[in-house]
Amino acid sequence: MSVRNAIVMGASSGIGMAVAKALLGDGWRLGVAARRTDLLKTLQQQAPDRVEVETIDVNSEEAVERLLRLIEKMGGINLFFYAPGIGHQNPSLEPGIEMSTVTTNALGFTRMIGVAYRYMAEHGGGHIAAITSIAGTKGLGAAPSYSATKAFQNTYLQALEQQSNSRRLGIRFTDIRPGFVDTALLGDGRKYPMMLNADAVAREIVHALRHKEHIRVIDWRWRIVTALWRLIPNFIWRRLRIGV
Repeated sequence: MSVRNAIVMGASSGIGMAVAKALLGDGWRLGVAARRTDLLKTLQQQAPDRVEVETIDVNSEEAVERLLRLIEKMGGINLFFYAPGIGHQNPSLEPGIEMSTVTTNALGFTRMIGVAYRYMAEHGGGHIAAITSIAGTKGLGAAPSYSATKAFQNTYLQALEQQSNSRRLGIRFTDIRPGFVDTALLGDGRKYPMMLNADAVAREIVHALRHKEHIRVIDWRWRIVTALWRLIPNFIWRRLRIGV
């Protein structure tokens, strides 16, 4: 396609909205989707001729149909950017938190990434990028389901990238792994170290997309932290107290 078309899932707030604004400023034509459409329509007003809006809840039975409808309205896509997700500290293992996190971060993620992958496989390829997290680096006792589902997302994207290359589908992948970002997701009143600004994160994401990076940990400080985490032996890790 001569026109660059992107769909941004989860564009109503946080990193998703920041990335949508950055792509819009970079000349992309956007399809934006989220559960709440009021903020999406505000984004549409900035460039009515370049923004399509669709209400999509990734956990809804209608999500697949709605995403395909948005792709059709766009006339195809070059980039699918996925940002939805939930996360909570849950040291008491409250079952509602664990199950809702798995539902959104694993099932919803798989559902939506699968739609984009199958579409691109049938239409000459494209680029799939997703916000995962540094939390997938190791199992974090303070947030079991969150760190586990983020590790799932990391591995799922890696598996699809291998499959795409094996099948010569021309689908590229970028796994975006931010540290703590100042968004509503972390609006629980706790103090988090090395907090990142969403707009700064969005700029780094767009840079990673332009350069077709496979994995991008944001920012340089978190790249050091996660590299050190990987070096810690499991017999030591299991005795540490590290929050998400």
